[in-house]
Amino acid sequence: MPTTFDDLLARARALPREGRRAVLGITGSPGAGKTTLAEHLVRELNGDGRPWVAHVPMDGFHLADAELDRLGRRDRKGAPDTFDAAGYAALLRRLRAPDDTEDAEDVVYAPGFERVLEQPVAGAIPVPPTARLVVTEGNYLLLDTGPWARVRPHLDEVWFCELDEDERVRRLVARHEEFGKDHEAAVAWVERSDQRNAELVAATRERADLVVRAPGRADGRL
Repeated sequence: MPTTFDDLLARARALPREGRRAVLGITGSPGAGKTTLAEHLVRELNGDGRPWVAHVPMDGFHLADAELDRLGRRDRKGAPDTFDAAGYAALLRRLRAPDDTEDAEDVVYAPGFERVLEQPVAGAIPVPPTARLVVTEGNYLLLDTGPWARVRPHLDEVWFCELDEDERVRRLVARHEEFGKDHEAAVAWVERSDQRNAELVAATRERADLVVRAPGRADGRL
């Protein structure tokens, strides 16, 4: 059934129940628009000046380049085994149930990701105790293998972003160019690394609670 952006806002607003914090996951293949949707949701939901929604991307759990070099995985940066998936799941558990822990009155700090440096930054994102909804986004939220399987139980809902394939690839190449790669290097990285990851993510689509097909339109199992 068709769904407007206002419907998505209403659905997100309804997630926190009985005063408890909720966590909304947004997933999809690289370049599908996850971050754009998450930022738009958070901005609109916080539009009344009361910051009750926080944005915590998965990208802060990238392993640092030095560790990827040690592991021999730097040429596959962005693949599932180049993230600290167990650490991400542990943070989600801590964020989702602060009322049951000693963190109830504390700010919880999450790592961020510096796009220019392509490196994670510890303690970059504060989540205050007043945040009743956390929006998190990343490629592998619905992956059910290895430590990634620990992620889904800590998410109240997961929405899957879907974009026309040609446009998704075009945007992905443009993003790599924006952050320093020349055109040929950007295309090669997308074809060698990003596309393999995209196929892995696409296989998780059916596990989503909602498929967001394009800005302002969605369909899902309601």
